[in-house]
Amino acid sequence: MDTSAPADTRDHTGGAIRPRVGHIQFLNCVPLYWGLARTGALLDLELTKDTPEKLSEQLVDGQLDIGPVTLMEYLKHADELVALPDIAVGCDGPVMSCVIVSQLPLDRLDGERVALGSTSRTSVRLAELLLSERYGVSPDYYRCPPDLSLMMQEASAAVLIGDAALRANLHDGPRLGLEVHDLGQMWKDWTGLPFVFAIWAARRDYLASSPEAVHAVHQAFLASRDLSLEEVHKVAEQAARWESFDADVLRRYFTTLDFSLGADQLSGIAEFSRRVGFPPDKRVELLPAR
Repeated sequence: MDTSAPADTRDHTGGAIRPRVGHIQFLNCVPLYWGLARTGALLDLELTKDTPEKLSEQLVDGQLDIGPVTLMEYLKHADELVALPDIAVGCDGPVMSCVIVSQLPLDRLDGERVALGSTSRTSVRLAELLLSERYGVSPDYYRCPPDLSLMMQEASAAVLIGDAALRANLHDGPRLGLEVHDLGQMWKDWTGLPFVFAIWAARRDYLASSPEAVHAVHQAFLASRDLSLEEVHKVAEQAARWESFDADVLRRYFTTLDFSLGADQLSGIAEFSRRVGFPPDKRVELLPAR
């Protein structure tokens, strides 16, 4: 795609077009979006809800102007994107919703079938990296729907992310007598660094044509996150009405996640980038302050 052409920011009547912004349909992003309705910023966005992988593709393809992008996809397309400072989905220790569930100790998975219940390239690459470099095993990976009971009929272990991983971690894994390994904690134990699964970025062409809109969306998300974390009990109570987790579990989950993107998180990204083989010049470029 030609990224040199500026985005069209006016509609056919000459009015401003709302920024096209992505929203991950996982519980881990509820605190980033909950406050948008409270602050009124939601009305200023054209919101698209989807999985992390599909939103990443839409941002790279130019179907979105601003949105979450998985870390692997950001690193692949860093020349086309600018990261929004201090907003991400990550962890500094356990993440709770990115796990390896196994019938065997991890160091016995060499040659064993491991089901990948997600197309999230970042989580899958992290799991592969940990199993190969930390545990010295080369499993036989294959992709399948994220249904833990079915996975365990075909595989010795499974990689899950998002809400399915949270259910496996808190409910299904213990019920089935399986080992549950938190990928965020495994990374922290291995490297001593935080891990970032997804960042928020704007397309460079959209930033060139609509810098005020990008800064406004950035500020709206920061305000939404801060309000959500200040009122996390209320966020958890409301989310628990339609989810299979109670409010106490969701409050613990929302406060376990790390929604920041600062120096420590950038160090974690740089370490992951190095370990998976990106060139040294692949760095996260942050939106300049106004």
